[in-house]
Amino acid sequence: MKDANSVLSSYSTTVFEVMSQLALKHDAINLGQGFPDEDGPEELRKIAADSLMEGPNQYPSMMGIPELRKAIADHDKKFYGLNLDWKTEVMVTSGATEALADCLFGLIEPGDEVVVLEPSYDCYIPLIKRAGGIPVIVPMSAPDWKLPIEELDEALTQETKLIIINSPMNPTGKAFHWDELEALAELCLRYDIYAVCDEVYEHLIFDGRKHYPLITLPGMRDRTVRIGSAGKSFALTGWKVGYVCGAPEVLTPIIKAHQFTTFTTPPNLQKAVAAGLSKDQSYFNNLIKGLEGKRDYLSKALADIGFDVLPCDGTYFVTVDIRGVHSGKDEEFCRYITTEAKVAAIPVSVFFDMEGPTNLVRFCFCKRMEVLEEAVNRLKKALS
Repeated sequence: MKDANSVLSSYSTTVFEVMSQLALKHDAINLGQGFPDEDGPEELRKIAADSLMEGPNQYPSMMGIPELRKAIADHDKKFYGLNLDWKTEVMVTSGATEALADCLFGLIEPGDEVVVLEPSYDCYIPLIKRAGGIPVIVPMSAPDWKLPIEELDEALTQETKLIIINSPMNPTGKAFHWDELEALAELCLRYDIYAVCDEVYEHLIFDGRKHYPLITLPGMRDRTVRIGSAGKSFALTGWKVGYVCGAPEVLTPIIKAHQFTTFTTPPNLQKAVAAGLSKDQSYFNNLIKGLEGKRDYLSKALADIGFDVLPCDGTYFVTVDIRGVHSGKDEEFCRYITTEAKVAAIPVSVFFDMEGPTNLVRFCFCKRMEVLEEAVNRLKKALS
């Protein structure tokens, strides 16, 4: 038999699947993979169920149903003052990962350089390589994960096609400050590159802070694509409904990639997400309040155990330095607590393509409070 694709064959099974399976095997509380343990709003699930029975259940437009695309444009106008033409600047995808793949396959030519800030979500680099791009890694450093402007400037060249920006950032919980976004915009303009912005945690940002999409900064409207996700905004991760927004000239090649990938997304789920995006500010405020309380509880409890807890501006995740409780590396530690404490977490080193720190671990806090409390009790007992 001839060899399969060398890029994708070189990767092992994603760590999220590995740790989730290990958690199942040992009946562990899964604070590794980032999904809530309660489903999202009942009214949205009812809309999806009713729409499934009422139909239609045939192919919708590959761009997405008009109802959802209008809702996305209205949402971005309400929250960010962004004026989008829903007919030409909004496309629905089967999840944010598909949106990322479409952006990379649609914008990258073989040999193009793509700048990635690390730690980064695990699909970025495999997708870049499969698209023929060359990843250029710029590492960020704990504990504050400040944007390394000088290193970015040095990494950008005439061969750079685009940069991927994730804010709020998985796994670090970092949300970029306004001055960091201004610096990013200046670099994009100076080097004439695209920005692909993974903003799936846009509504999960804490401490009274506001999310600022890079696309809204001066000069960035025509070179930025913005990716959102209903899964994160409505605790419906299994629905896999995402979307991409961008100027027509940028979005057009991304649409071509989409039409040859998933082509479309279940219409009943699209209809329900449209209703979700039309919710008023109180829904999102309550979402933030609930998650913020869980972040605060878990952060304090982990600090009391002996972990050094890093700042968390947003997302589902809090990162800790394990050196106060364990002398080994992060992967060893995660396997230990999964088998011995019956609590699963994710080693942060897997989010680095280059060699990264081995003393950091990511815990997920988007679980019921009683689950978090039980996880803390198990960790206390195992690590005492």
